[in-house]
Amino acid sequence: MPGKAAKVIVTERQLATLKTMVGSSTCPQGVAQRARMIVLAFEGNTNESIAEKIKCERHMVGVWRRRWVRAFQRLVLVECGEKNSALPRAIERLLSDSPRRGWAGKFSAEQVAQIIAVACEPPEKCERPVTHWTPRELADEVKKRGIVASISARQIGRFLKGGRTQAASKPLLAER
Repeated sequence: MPGKAAKVIVTERQLATLKTMVGSSTCPQGVAQRARMIVLAFEGNTNESIAEKIKCERHMVGVWRRRWVRAFQRLVLVECGEKNSALPRAIERLLSDSPRRGWAGKFSAEQVAQIIAVACEPPEKCERPVTHWTPRELADEVKKRGIVASISARQIGRFLKGGRTQAASKPLLAER
């Protein structure tokens, strides 16, 4: 059986900001959806009716409603004490996803930078019998140099693909 929903209070400026987010085409969709939840909750809708209108779970409406209620006093302080542009940023931060735990990653930023630096060297300098680096050759070379204990050719490809700029005229690795 559902409990009593938290009462949502919104100031005029907060309401205007929330409505702007709901109607914005540049606002992230998750944030816009949560802004709509808060507006509908402020208008007196139940969690069930909000969930039905937004097409989400009733539980999620309650989560965001409670998060708003807990942050309301802080938002009022931002609204009263800082520049006008601070309120929309504070509301967007509040309605954004929290950082999630996950795998920290196997390679440090320094290791990735060293791998990319090796990829920028000519393979002949490392006495490799190729004219262009392949992911397999590069993986073998960085292991040989002791930059990493082990790494797959696929991971090498991910590092190089992610680090390439739009201005690069040709790929760093040879095509298969």
